[in-house]
Amino acid sequence: MTNSSAPPVIASVVEGDGEIQAVPKLLHRIAGALGVWRISTPRPARVPRSQIVKAGGIENAVLKQAEFVRGHMGGVLVLLDADDDCPATLGPELLARAQQACSDIAVAVVLPSREYESWFLAAADSLAGVRDFPVSMTAPEQPDTKPRDAKGWLTHQRGKHRPYSPTADQAPLTSAMDLELARANSPSFDKFCRDVHYLMTGKRGA
Repeated sequence: MTNSSAPPVIASVVEGDGEIQAVPKLLHRIAGALGVWRISTPRPARVPRSQIVKAGGIENAVLKQAEFVRGHMGGVLVLLDADDDCPATLGPELLARAQQACSDIAVAVVLPSREYESWFLAAADSLAGVRDFPVSMTAPEQPDTKPRDAKGWLTHQRGKHRPYSPTADQAPLTSAMDLELARANSPSFDKFCRDVHYLMTGKRGA
């Protein structure tokens, strides 16, 4: 039985150390933007990409995180960099595997085109002047797909004296980025927001 009075629970699976701090911040920001003021975000499980994609990998990760969700509204979110894979191919394949393993809990799989940092590029105008980035910084064309190395792009913008670091920068930039700007410039971030809305409410849209 689901406790409808308790806040929704979104348990997540991520691949990077920086995302352990960044993803809960992003989930709470999106929840607030969608008018869902209380959600629970257990500490994300960090699972290397090589483990997630291999047989049994995403299945085991989702089943473990699903234990936080049972008895509550919510679901399990898997966030995995697309790198050079096609998100439109790998994403549905991983989602089907996760849903087959965990059919009683809502699951979403999101693959940022290239990498999580691509979403910062999509919202780069809103990050100008933040954390020593130049005040003239603007988003590149097609931030979801064109820059092969989003982390390198961020380092180039700030200068080699202070290279971009996921563990140091990912969470603060997640807190500072303009969500609507990122949605407008990044189809993969727009999908992320829509999937988070689905996990929180059980409804498609937003």
